[in-house]
Amino acid sequence: MGRPLIGTGTSGTAAHPDGGNGGLLLGNGGAGYSQPGDSGLAGGNGGNAGLFGSGGAGGHGGYGAAGGHGGGGGLLYGNGGVGGQGGAAVSGFNGGAPGMGGKGGSAVMFGSGGAGGQGGTGLAGAGVTTPDGGTATTGGGGISQISTNGSTQGGAGNPGPQGTVGQVGGTGGAGGTASTVNNGFNALDAKGGFGGNGGLGGPGSVAGAVNAGGVGGHGGAGGNGGLFFGDGGAGGQGGTGGVGGSAGTGAAGGTGGAGGPASMTVNNNGVSGQAVGGGGGTGGTGGTGGTGGTGGTGGDGGRGGLLVGIGGHAGTGGTGGVGGVGGAGGIGGVGGAGGSANGSGIGIVSATGGDGGDGGSGGTGGTGGTGGTGGAAGTAGSGGLLGFAGSSGAAGQGGVGGQGGAAGAGGAAGSGGTATGGNNPTAGLPGTDGGIGAEGKQGAFGANG
Repeated sequence: MGRPLIGTGTSGTAAHPDGGNGGLLLGNGGAGYSQPGDSGLAGGNGGNAGLFGSGGAGGHGGYGAAGGHGGGGGLLYGNGGVGGQGGAAVSGFNGGAPGMGGKGGSAVMFGSGGAGGQGGTGLAGAGVTTPDGGTATTGGGGISQISTNGSTQGGAGNPGPQGTVGQVGGTGGAGGTASTVNNGFNALDAKGGFGGNGGLGGPGSVAGAVNAGGVGGHGGAGGNGGLFFGDGGAGGQGGTGGVGGSAGTGAAGGTGGAGGPASMTVNNNGVSGQAVGGGGGTGGTGGTGGTGGTGGTGGDGGRGGLLVGIGGHAGTGGTGGVGGVGGAGGIGGVGGAGGSANGSGIGIVSATGGDGGDGGSGGTGGTGGTGGTGGAAGTAGSGGLLGFAGSSGAAGQGGVGGQGGAAGAGGAAGSGGTATGGNNPTAGLPGTDGGIGAEGKQGAFGANG
C-alpha cells in the first residue's frame, strides 16, 4: 500500500504539496507544503494518520489562495490536523481576493477536530494621485494713479482665486502704479499699490470607496469531533482587512502679486518728495490633503464540530484594516516682489523700494482614513448527544485610524523692490518665509464587528 506500519508521513514539497499519510498502525500525517506567495497556489493538505495518530497540518496558501486542509485523525484514535492559513490578497493574483483558511481535519472514532486556518489579509487599497489642475486665474491688478501736482497712491491688487482640486492658487494681482510730477511748492509722495495675496491652493484628492482596503478572507471551519467522543475544532480567525489607500497631496498656494511701481519727479528745488514701491502680496496657503480610504472587514470564523462532544468555538472575526494616510498639505505660495521706486528732479527726493511679501503658510495635512469595521464572528459548532454547543466567537475589533497627512512647507519670501535715483535710494526689505502647516489628524477607529 506504499505505507509503513509505523512512522510519520512525509512533509509536502513543491513537486508534491500534500503531506504523506502516517503509518498504517501508528503515525501522524505529514504537514502540507506552504506555497511561496508569488506562486498563487493553494497550500498542500495535511496527510491522514493511520489507526492511531494525528493528522498533519495544512500548508499556507500563496497570494490569494486557500490554505490546505488539515489531515484526518487516526481511524481509532487521534486528532485532526490544523488548517493552513489563507494567502494575503495581492493585485494580479487570483483576482485580488484573499485566500480562505483551510478546514481543520476531522477525527474519526475518538479525538478532537483540528482548528480551522486563519483567512488571508484583504487587498490594500490603491493610493490616490492628485491630478494636475493647472493654475487658477490671476487676480485683477490695482488701479494706477497719476498726479501732476499732488500725492497719489496706486490701488491694491486683487487676491488670486482659490484653486479647485489639484489646482495651484491664482497669482495675486499686481499693485497699481503711482506717478507724481510736481511743479509746485508742496511736500508730496507717490506710493505704489500693494500686490494682492496669492490664492489658496486647491485640496488634494480624497481616497473614496474605490480606494478602500479589501475584505479579509474567511477563517476555515473547524474539523468535526470523533463519532463516539471528541470536541469539534475551533473555527479559524477571519483575515485582517486591507489597509486603506492614501490620499493625494494638496496643491501649492498662489504667488503673491508684485507691488506697484512708484515714481516721483520734482521740478522745484524747494520741494521734497518721496516715491515708495508697494509691498508684495502674501502667498496662499496650500490645500488640505484628502482623507484616506476605509479598511476592509475581517472574514467570518469557521464552524466547530457537529457530532459527539462539545461543539467547536466560533472563530473570531478579523480585525478591520488600518485607515489610509491623509494627503500632505500643499506648499505655501511665494511672496510677491516689492514694487520698484524711482525718484528724480531738482528737489529733495527720496526713493524707497517696497518690501517683499511674506511667503504663504504651508497647507494642513489631510485627516487619516477611518479604520475598517471588524469582521463578524463565526457560528459555534453544535454539541453531541452528550455535549453542548461551542462558545460564541468574539467580533473582530475595528481597525486603527489612518495617520494624518504631513504638513506642507511654507512658501519662500518675496524679494524687496529696487530703488533708483533721488537722494540715498533705499531698496525694500525681503519678506518672511511662510511657516510650516499643521499635520493632519489621525483618522477615527473603525467600529467593532
